[in-house]
Amino acid sequence: METRLNMSKVEPEAYKAMLAMEKYLHATKIAPLHKELIKIRASQINGCAYCIDMHTKDARKLGETEQRIYALNAWRETPFFSQEERAILALTEEVTRISNHVSDATYNEAIQVLGEQLTAQVMMAAVAINSWNRIGIATRMMPA
Repeated sequence: METRLNMSKVEPEAYKAMLAMEKYLHATKIAPLHKELIKIRASQINGCAYCIDMHTKDARKLGETEQRIYALNAWRETPFFSQEERAILALTEEVTRISNHVSDATYNEAIQVLGEQLTAQVMMAAVAINSWNRIGIATRMMPA
């Protein structure tokens, strides 16, 4: 498969807007490792090889274990993730699979565990990586 257009060169203003969202996310209360879990899990669901490659490497640099990375697509069936991480992952999955809507149960659990502000920030992080995934998939970005 060959990479298609380079979005940053063809539409630099759109790319800058995406980078502005990343700047906002960098300043949120979401722990850096949790940001990577959000990015990896959404990218797994969407099938974005480029983003999976990038964010698993970034997670490892932050100290994430191979065991948790390998188990991420089956996080519900493992004891490896905290209550906070489970709320983050559930919300990420439902925002990613938005055609099924975000359930009241997932939303209420997120609010209870994370609070309103962090829940909103996790939603925005999921929205951002889903946008990046769509760019990566549509342009056939390939891991190095």
